[in-house]
Amino acid sequence: MTALTGPLISAAALLSCLDSQNPPALLDVRWRLGGPPGREDYAAGHLPGAVFLDLDAELSAAPGAGGRHPLPAPEDLQRVLREAGVRADRPVVAYDSDNGSIAARVWWLLRWAGHDEVAVLDGGHAAWVAAGHPVTTDEASPEGGDLVVRPGAMPVLDAEDAAGLAREGMLLDARAPERYRGDIEPIDPRAGHVPGARNAPFTEHLREGRWKPATELAEHFEARGVRPGEPVGAYCGSGVTASSVVLALEVSGLTTREHPAALYAGSWSHWCVDPTRPVATGDEPGH
Repeated sequence: MTALTGPLISAAALLSCLDSQNPPALLDVRWRLGGPPGREDYAAGHLPGAVFLDLDAELSAAPGAGGRHPLPAPEDLQRVLREAGVRADRPVVAYDSDNGSIAARVWWLLRWAGHDEVAVLDGGHAAWVAAGHPVTTDEASPEGGDLVVRPGAMPVLDAEDAAGLAREGMLLDARAPERYRGDIEPIDPRAGHVPGARNAPFTEHLREGRWKPATELAEHFEARGVRPGEPVGAYCGSGVTASSVVLALEVSGLTTREHPAALYAGSWSHWCVDPTRPVATGDEPGH
Protein backbone atom coordinates (compact mmCIF):
# COMPACT_ATOMS: atom_id res chain seq x y z
CA MET A 1 0.00 0.00 0.00
CA THR A 2 1.23 3.51 -0.80
CA ALA A 3 1.89 5.09 2.59
CA LEU A 4 0.16 8.36 3.37
CA THR A 5 2.22 10.45 5.75
CA GLY A 6 -0.69 11.95 7.69
CA PRO A 7 -4.36 12.90 7.55
CA LEU A 8 -3.68 15.71 5.03
CA ILE A 9 -2.15 15.53 1.56
CA SER A 10 -1.17 18.40 -0.74
CA ALA A 11 -2.22 18.60 -4.37
CA ALA A 12 1.39 18.09 -5.48
CA ALA A 13 1.84 15.01 -3.28
CA LEU A 14 -1.45 13.55 -4.47
CA LEU A 15 -0.44 14.03 -8.11
CA SER A 16 2.72 12.06 -7.39
CA CYS A 17 0.78 9.32 -5.59
CA LEU A 18 -1.56 8.91 -8.56
CA ASP A 19 1.47 7.84 -10.64
CA SER A 20 2.50 5.18 -8.11
CA GLN A 21 1.99 1.43 -8.42
CA ASN A 22 -0.89 1.55 -5.96
CA PRO A 23 -2.63 4.90 -6.47
CA PRO A 24 -5.23 6.01 -3.94
CA ALA A 25 -8.94 5.73 -4.54
CA LEU A 26 -10.38 9.23 -4.91
CA LEU A 27 -13.70 10.23 -3.36
CA ASP A 28 -15.36 13.49 -4.39
CA VAL A 29 -17.70 14.54 -1.58
CA ARG A 30 -18.52 18.14 -2.47
CA TRP A 31 -21.67 19.25 -0.67
CA ARG A 32 -23.42 22.44 0.42
CA LEU A 33 -25.93 22.92 3.19
CA GLY A 34 -29.10 23.87 1.34
CA GLY A 35 -27.74 22.77 -2.06
CA PRO A 36 -27.37 22.65 -4.94
CA PRO A 37 -26.31 18.98 -4.95
CA GLY A 38 -22.60 18.33 -5.13
CA ARG A 39 -23.13 15.93 -8.00
CA GLU A 40 -23.61 18.98 -10.24
CA ASP A 41 -20.10 20.14 -9.35
CA TYR A 42 -18.77 16.65 -10.02
CA ALA A 43 -20.41 16.56 -13.44
CA ALA A 44 -18.86 19.93 -14.32
CA GLY A 45 -15.35 18.66 -13.56
CA HIS A 46 -13.50 16.48 -11.07
CA LEU A 47 -10.18 14.78 -10.44
CA PRO A 48 -9.55 11.95 -12.92
CA GLY A 49 -10.76 8.67 -11.49
CA ALA A 50 -12.69 10.23 -8.62
CA VAL A 51 -16.03 8.73 -7.61
CA PHE A 52 -18.75 11.00 -6.29
CA LEU A 53 -20.42 10.12 -2.98
CA ASP A 54 -23.36 12.05 -1.57
CA LEU A 55 -23.19 13.03 2.11
CA ASP A 56 -26.95 12.84 2.63
CA ALA A 57 -27.81 9.74 0.63
CA GLU A 58 -24.68 7.57 0.88
CA LEU A 59 -22.56 8.67 3.83
CA SER A 60 -25.29 9.10 6.45
CA ALA A 61 -28.35 7.23 7.62
CA ALA A 62 -31.74 8.86 7.17
CA PRO A 63 -32.31 11.88 9.42
CA GLY A 64 -34.44 11.24 12.49
CA ALA A 65 -34.02 10.54 16.17
CA GLY A 66 -30.27 10.13 15.70
CA GLY A 67 -29.85 13.59 14.22
CA ARG A 68 -29.60 15.13 10.75
CA HIS A 69 -26.62 13.07 9.60
CA PRO A 70 -26.56 9.88 11.70
CA LEU A 71 -23.82 7.36 11.10
CA PRO A 72 -24.72 4.93 8.31
CA ALA A 73 -25.33 1.28 9.12
CA PRO A 74 -22.05 -0.64 8.67
CA GLU A 75 -23.49 -2.83 5.93
CA ASP A 76 -24.74 0.22 4.00
CA LEU A 77 -21.40 1.99 4.30
CA GLN A 78 -19.56 -1.14 3.20
CA ARG A 79 -21.72 -1.43 0.08
CA VAL A 80 -21.21 2.25 -0.82
CA LEU A 81 -17.46 2.11 -0.31
CA ARG A 82 -17.05 -1.12 -2.26
CA GLU A 83 -19.04 0.32 -5.16
CA ALA A 84 -16.67 3.30 -5.06
CA GLY A 85 -13.70 0.96 -5.44
CA VAL A 86 -12.37 1.21 -1.89
CA ARG A 87 -10.06 -1.68 -1.07
CA ALA A 88 -8.39 -2.68 2.17
CA ASP A 89 -4.92 -2.59 0.53
CA ARG A 90 -5.40 0.74 -1.26
CA PRO A 91 -5.15 4.22 0.28
CA VAL A 92 -8.05 6.65 -0.02
CA VAL A 93 -8.04 10.41 -0.53
CA ALA A 94 -11.23 12.40 -0.08
CA TYR A 95 -11.81 15.96 -1.23
CA ASP A 96 -14.56 18.56 -1.09
CA SER A 97 -14.77 22.03 -2.58
CA ASP A 98 -12.16 23.71 -0.42
CA ASN A 99 -12.33 23.75 3.41
CA GLY A 100 -12.03 20.02 4.09
CA SER A 101 -14.95 19.81 6.50
CA ILE A 102 -16.99 17.37 4.38
CA ALA A 103 -13.94 15.38 3.32
CA ALA A 104 -13.05 15.10 7.01
CA ARG A 105 -16.34 13.29 7.59
CA VAL A 106 -15.25 10.67 5.03
CA TRP A 107 -11.77 10.50 6.58
CA TRP A 108 -13.43 9.89 9.95
CA LEU A 109 -15.90 7.32 8.59
CA LEU A 110 -13.15 5.30 6.95
CA ARG A 111 -11.00 5.43 10.05
CA TRP A 112 -14.03 4.42 12.14
CA ALA A 113 -14.61 1.55 9.71
CA GLY A 114 -11.05 0.28 10.22
CA HIS A 115 -9.25 1.66 7.15
CA ASP A 116 -5.97 3.26 8.26
CA GLU A 117 -4.64 4.81 5.04
CA VAL A 118 -6.94 7.80 4.50
CA ALA A 119 -6.20 11.47 3.86
CA VAL A 120 -7.99 14.71 3.01
CA LEU A 121 -6.82 16.81 0.07
CA ASP A 122 -5.59 20.08 1.56
CA GLY A 123 -7.48 22.89 -0.14
CA GLY A 124 -9.81 20.48 -1.89
CA HIS A 125 -10.88 20.71 -5.51
CA ALA A 126 -10.07 24.43 -5.54
CA ALA A 127 -6.41 23.80 -4.68
CA TRP A 128 -6.12 21.06 -7.30
CA VAL A 129 -7.48 23.35 -10.02
CA ALA A 130 -5.39 26.32 -8.86
CA ALA A 131 -2.26 24.17 -9.22
CA GLY A 132 -3.16 23.48 -12.84
CA HIS A 133 -3.63 19.75 -12.37
CA PRO A 134 -5.94 17.84 -14.73
CA VAL A 135 -9.70 17.55 -14.34
CA THR A 136 -12.24 15.58 -16.32
CA THR A 137 -15.97 15.30 -16.86
CA ASP A 138 -15.77 11.55 -17.45
CA GLU A 139 -17.60 9.59 -14.77
CA ALA A 140 -15.39 7.01 -13.10
CA SER A 141 -16.27 3.30 -13.25
CA PRO A 142 -13.99 1.66 -10.68
CA GLU A 143 -13.58 -2.04 -10.12
CA GLY A 144 -15.47 -3.22 -7.06
CA GLY A 145 -13.72 -2.87 -3.74
CA ASP A 146 -13.30 -5.38 -0.94
CA LEU A 147 -13.21 -3.27 2.22
CA VAL A 148 -14.83 -4.95 5.22
CA VAL A 149 -16.34 -2.30 7.47
CA ARG A 150 -15.51 -3.04 11.10
CA PRO A 151 -16.84 -0.07 13.08
CA GLY A 152 -15.31 1.03 16.32
CA ALA A 153 -11.78 2.13 15.43
CA MET A 154 -12.67 5.75 16.27
CA PRO A 155 -14.38 6.69 19.57
CA VAL A 156 -18.01 7.81 19.39
CA LEU A 157 -19.94 9.71 22.03
CA ASP A 158 -23.64 9.50 22.78
CA ALA A 159 -25.49 12.32 24.56
CA GLU A 160 -24.63 11.03 28.03
CA ASP A 161 -20.97 10.65 27.09
CA ALA A 162 -20.91 14.15 25.64
CA ALA A 163 -22.42 15.63 28.80
CA GLY A 164 -19.86 13.82 30.94
CA LEU A 165 -16.94 14.92 28.78
CA ALA A 166 -18.15 18.53 28.92
CA ARG A 167 -18.12 18.31 32.73
CA GLU A 168 -14.97 16.30 33.32
CA GLY A 169 -12.83 16.71 30.20
CA MET A 170 -13.00 18.87 27.10
CA LEU A 171 -15.91 18.99 24.66
CA LEU A 172 -15.45 21.33 21.69
CA ASP A 173 -18.33 22.88 19.72
CA ALA A 174 -17.30 23.35 16.08
CA ARG A 175 -20.16 25.66 15.09
CA ALA A 176 -20.00 29.39 14.40
CA PRO A 177 -19.87 31.58 17.55
CA GLU A 178 -23.37 32.97 17.02
CA ARG A 179 -24.86 29.47 16.99
CA TYR A 180 -22.77 28.45 20.01
CA ARG A 181 -23.99 31.50 21.93
CA GLY A 182 -27.59 30.82 20.92
CA ASP A 183 -28.00 34.17 19.15
CA ILE A 184 -29.40 32.33 16.13
CA GLU A 185 -30.34 28.79 15.20
CA PRO A 186 -31.23 28.47 11.51
CA ILE A 187 -31.70 24.70 11.42
CA ASP A 188 -32.40 22.98 14.73
CA PRO A 189 -35.36 23.50 17.09
CA ARG A 190 -33.39 24.93 20.05
CA ALA A 191 -30.50 27.38 20.22
CA GLY A 192 -27.41 27.26 22.43
CA HIS A 193 -24.78 24.67 23.29
CA VAL A 194 -24.12 21.63 25.45
CA PRO A 195 -23.42 22.97 28.96
CA GLY A 196 -19.68 22.94 29.59
CA ALA A 197 -18.68 22.80 25.91
CA ARG A 198 -16.19 25.31 24.57
CA ASN A 199 -16.48 26.99 21.19
CA ALA A 200 -13.84 26.00 18.61
CA PRO A 201 -15.21 26.96 15.17
CA PHE A 202 -14.01 24.64 12.43
CA THR A 203 -13.47 27.63 10.12
CA GLU A 204 -10.49 28.65 12.26
CA HIS A 205 -8.53 25.61 11.07
CA LEU A 206 -7.90 27.32 7.74
CA ARG A 207 -6.06 30.19 6.14
CA GLU A 208 -7.02 31.08 2.56
CA GLY A 209 -8.58 27.66 2.07
CA ARG A 210 -5.61 25.62 3.35
CA TRP A 211 -5.15 23.96 6.71
CA LYS A 212 -2.95 25.86 9.14
CA PRO A 213 0.38 24.33 10.22
CA ALA A 214 0.45 21.95 13.17
CA THR A 215 1.96 24.52 15.54
CA GLU A 216 -0.79 27.05 14.85
CA LEU A 217 -3.51 24.43 15.25
CA ALA A 218 -1.97 23.38 18.55
CA GLU A 219 -2.01 27.01 19.75
CA HIS A 220 -5.64 27.32 18.63
CA PHE A 221 -6.74 24.32 20.68
CA GLU A 222 -4.49 24.99 23.66
CA ALA A 223 -6.07 28.44 23.95
CA ARG A 224 -9.36 26.63 24.48
CA GLY A 225 -7.94 24.41 27.19
CA VAL A 226 -7.01 21.26 25.28
CA ARG A 227 -4.00 19.48 26.79
CA PRO A 228 -2.04 16.52 25.39
CA GLY A 229 -3.21 13.20 26.75
CA GLU A 230 -6.42 14.56 28.30
CA PRO A 231 -9.85 13.40 27.06
CA VAL A 232 -11.28 15.58 24.29
CA GLY A 233 -14.28 15.29 21.98
CA ALA A 234 -16.11 17.39 19.42
CA TYR A 235 -19.59 18.07 18.10
CA CYS A 236 -21.20 20.47 15.65
CA GLY A 237 -24.65 20.79 14.11
CA SER A 238 -24.96 17.23 12.81
CA GLY A 239 -21.59 15.51 13.27
CA VAL A 240 -20.05 16.55 9.95
CA THR A 241 -17.86 19.61 10.53
CA ALA A 242 -16.91 18.28 13.98
CA SER A 243 -15.04 15.55 12.11
CA SER A 244 -12.65 18.27 10.94
CA VAL A 245 -11.98 19.14 14.60
CA VAL A 246 -11.00 15.51 15.21
CA LEU A 247 -8.70 15.68 12.19
CA ALA A 248 -7.23 19.07 13.14
CA LEU A 249 -6.47 17.84 16.65
CA GLU A 250 -4.52 14.94 15.17
CA VAL A 251 -2.61 17.28 12.84
CA SER A 252 -1.82 19.51 15.83
CA GLY A 253 -0.24 16.64 17.74
CA LEU A 254 -2.50 17.13 20.76
CA THR A 255 -4.14 13.81 19.91
CA THR A 256 -2.66 10.84 18.05
CA ARG A 257 -3.76 8.15 15.61
CA GLU A 258 -3.66 5.71 18.54
CA HIS A 259 -5.58 8.04 20.87
CA PRO A 260 -7.85 10.24 18.73
CA ALA A 261 -10.46 12.71 19.85
CA ALA A 262 -14.01 11.41 20.19
CA LEU A 263 -16.93 12.47 17.98
CA TYR A 264 -20.46 13.12 19.21
CA ALA A 265 -21.96 11.83 15.98
CA GLY A 266 -25.52 13.00 16.64
CA SER A 267 -24.22 16.42 17.72
CA TRP A 268 -26.53 19.37 18.36
CA SER A 269 -29.25 18.02 16.04
CA HIS A 270 -29.51 15.04 18.41
CA TRP A 271 -28.93 16.84 21.71
CA CYS A 272 -31.49 19.60 21.27
CA VAL A 273 -34.52 17.48 20.35
CA ASP A 274 -34.80 16.06 23.87
CA PRO A 275 -36.39 18.77 26.05
CA THR A 276 -34.95 17.20 29.21
CA ARG A 277 -31.39 17.94 28.09
CA PRO A 278 -30.14 21.28 29.38
CA VAL A 279 -28.98 24.06 27.09
CA ALA A 280 -26.45 26.82 27.83
CA THR A 281 -26.29 30.14 26.02
CA GLY A 282 -23.79 32.99 25.81
CA ASP A 283 -20.02 33.07 25.39
CA GLU A 284 -19.22 31.03 28.51
CA PRO A 285 -19.36 27.21 28.61
CA GLY A 286 -21.97 27.18 31.38
CA HIS A 287 -22.78 24.22 33.59
